[in-house]
Amino acid sequence: MSTQSIPSSVRKWTVTSFDGKAGFDALKFSEAPLAPVGDSQVLVRIQGASLNYRDLILPLGKYPFPASPNVIPGSDGAGTVLAVGKNVTRFKPGDKVVTLFNHGHIGGSLDHLSIQTGLGGAVDGTFRTVGAFDEQGLVPMPSNLDFHEAATLTCAGLTAWNALFGLADKKLLPGQWVLTQGTGGVSIFAVQFAKATGARVIATTSSDEKAKLLEKLGADHIINYRTTPDWGAKAKELTGGVGVDHVVEVAGPTSMAQSLESIKLDGIITIIGFVGGTGENEPSFMENLSRLCTTRGILVGNRVMMEEMCRAVEANPEKLRPVVDPKVFSLDQLKEAYEYQMSGSHQGKVCIKIE
Repeated sequence: MSTQSIPSSVRKWTVTSFDGKAGFDALKFSEAPLAPVGDSQVLVRIQGASLNYRDLILPLGKYPFPASPNVIPGSDGAGTVLAVGKNVTRFKPGDKVVTLFNHGHIGGSLDHLSIQTGLGGAVDGTFRTVGAFDEQGLVPMPSNLDFHEAATLTCAGLTAWNALFGLADKKLLPGQWVLTQGTGGVSIFAVQFAKATGARVIATTSSDEKAKLLEKLGADHIINYRTTPDWGAKAKELTGGVGVDHVVEVAGPTSMAQSLESIKLDGIITIIGFVGGTGENEPSFMENLSRLCTTRGILVGNRVMMEEMCRAVEANPEKLRPVVDPKVFSLDQLKEAYEYQMSGSHQGKVCIKIE
C-alpha cells in the first residue's frame, strides 16, 4: 500500500436513529481508530463537504431509500488521497478527488444493486476527517475549485446535470427553455448549466431577495410564485405559448400541477425531490398523458455523467463555479449547519470545511 502521512484515528458523525424522535440530536460526534484500507479502496483526507436536503430528512425518519444503522452521514466530499490499496489503479497518493453519490453507479441506469451504494445512507459517508472509499466511487476533482466547492458537485451538481443531459435523445440544446424552482442547490446548478449551454431560463422564487441571485446567474425571466400562484401558465406564456422544454421539479407534489401547465408537448419533467412537502391533490395520470410529456424520477446520476460534468466545470471556471452560502461551518458544527439549512435562510450550498 502506497502511503502519505496517515492519522491513527478518525473524527466522525453518525446517525444513531432514523425514527425522527430525537430530531437532529440523533447525530453523534465521536473519535475512533482508523480501520485498515482495503485492497480496492482509496483513503481520502476529507477537506470539504456540503449538505443536501436528503441529509436533513435522514435523522428525521423521512428518507425513502436504504440507510444503515449508525451510518456516517453525508454524500458530498472532496479531499486528498492519502493511501491506496494494492489493487487500486485509478488514483495515487496526492490526487485530489470528489465522491460519487452512489458508489456502484458507474454508468447506465440505476438497478437494485447500485441503489444500495449511496454514500451517507446505505454506506458510510463524508462527515468525517478521513475515510476509505471504493476506487470506483471517486472522480478527479476540478483543479479550479476549493475542496468545499468541489464537494457540492456530488449530489446537487450531478443531479442537475442528469436532469438536463441525462437522456441521450433529449439532452438540453442551445435556445431551448428550462424552468427551475427556487434557489436550492440543484436549481442553482440547473440555471448555471442551462445558461452555459445557451438555453433560456425561467426561474421561480418566493422573494425579491432570492430573485437577485437568480438575476446574477443570468435567469432570463423570474416569477415570484407567491404573487403569481399560476406560475405554470405564466411560464408557458413567456415561451410564446409553446411551453418549456425541461422542468427541473424539486418541490414535488405541491408544484407538479404547475410544472405540467408549463411543459411543452413532448417536453421533459425531471422529478428530483419533494422539498415542498407532499399533498393530497397530486396531478392525475390523465394530466400527464394529456400533455404527452416525459416525467422521470432520478436519484443523482452515474460516474460517467459526473466525469463529464467535472470537465465542464473545469473548462468554464467563471460560469460554473458552485454558489456557496457565505456561512461556512466546521466539522464539529455539523448540527448547527443542519439547523441553518433547515431554516431556509441560506442561498447556495451550505458547506463544511474540514481541517
